[in-house]
Amino acid sequence: MASLFTPYTLKDVTLRNRIVASPMCQYQARDGLLNEWHQTHYETLAKGGVGLVVVEATAVSPRGRITPGDAGLWCDSQVAGFASVAHAIKAAGAVAGIQIGHAGRKAGCTPPWQGGAPLPESDPQAWQPIAPSALPYLAGTSHTPSEMSVEEIQRTQHDFARAATRALQAGFEWLELHFAHGFLGQSFLSRHANLRTDQYGGDLQNRARFLIETVAAVKQVWPDHLPLTVRMGVVEFGQEAEVSLSESIQVLGWLKAAGVDFVDVSLVLTGADEPVPWAPNFMVPYAERIRAETGLAVGASWMIADAREADSFVRNEQLDLVCFARTLLANPHWPFQAARDLNIPDASTVLPTPYAYWLKNWMS
Repeated sequence: MASLFTPYTLKDVTLRNRIVASPMCQYQARDGLLNEWHQTHYETLAKGGVGLVVVEATAVSPRGRITPGDAGLWCDSQVAGFASVAHAIKAAGAVAGIQIGHAGRKAGCTPPWQGGAPLPESDPQAWQPIAPSALPYLAGTSHTPSEMSVEEIQRTQHDFARAATRALQAGFEWLELHFAHGFLGQSFLSRHANLRTDQYGGDLQNRARFLIETVAAVKQVWPDHLPLTVRMGVVEFGQEAEVSLSESIQVLGWLKAAGVDFVDVSLVLTGADEPVPWAPNFMVPYAERIRAETGLAVGASWMIADAREADSFVRNEQLDLVCFARTLLANPHWPFQAARDLNIPDASTVLPTPYAYWLKNWMS
C-alpha cells in the first residue's frame, strides 16, 4: 500500500488517507454565513476521496475578515450553515476540519480577483483593521490599522475560544488556528510587524505570547481527544531566513507544550515584497526539519502536485500529511488520479466506492 493512502490517526480522529484539502477562501459568504456555494464545494472535495477537508479561514470577529465575503463564526446564528457542511463532509467519508483566524492588518480588502486592495474609505462596508502595531501591510497606503490595546488582545483571544466552541457545536473534529500569511497571529510574532514595547512585543517570548495565550484559551473549550492544530508561517524569506526559522522552531516547541498536536507548515508573508523562492515542493524541507526538531506531526502544501512525490514525502517521514489546494480546485477527484499513478490495484479501502470500482476495472 502506498504511504499516501495509509490511514492516519491523531488523538481520537482517523483519516482514511494522508491527503488533505487545504483551507481555501471562497469569499462567497454574506455576514459570515455559509450558503449553497460552500455546501457544494466542500461536499465535492470530500466525495473526491481526500482524508481531511479543512474549511476555509473563518473569521472569529467581523473585524477579522479579510473581505466582506469571508466566512465567520462570531455569532450563534452562523453555526447551522457550518453544521450542514460538516455533516456533508463526514457523510462522504472525510474528516471535517475548520480553520479559524483573524486577518489583523490585512483585513478589510476586496477579493483577490478584484485586486485584493483595501476597501476605499467611502465604501460603506469598509472598516479599520487592528494589529499589534499601527503599521500598514502595504507601505504607502492609508489602510493603517489601529494598535490593539491589551483589552482588545484579550477580547480577540476570547473570540477565538468562542469560535472554537461554535465549531465544535457544528460537528467539526479537527481545529486549525491560523497563525500564518501575515495575518494577526503572524503579525504578533514578526519583529517587523510588531513594534510593541509591552508584554506582547520585544523579545521572542513576548512576541509569541499572543499565540501561546490564544492556544491556551482555545484549549479550555476544545476537547482533549480531538486534534488542536495550527497553520504557522515558519520562515521569512530573505536575509533573516535562518533566524526566523530558528525562532519558529522555538515557538512551536512552546505551542506543543501548550497543547498543539500538529502544524501545517506555511509561509510568513509579513510584507507584500517578501522574496519567496517559489518552486515545486519548496516548503517540504522546512516541514521535515520542524518534524525532526519539535516532534510535532507536520503537513505542508505549496506547489505539491505529483502523486509519486507526495507519496515519497510520507514514506520517507518528511510529512505526516500532504495538503493540496489548487490541485484539488482543478480536479476534486485528484485522489483517484493519484491512486492510478501509484498503481494501487484495489482502492476500495482508500477511495469512495464508485471511484474504487472504476479504478479496479480500469487497471484489470
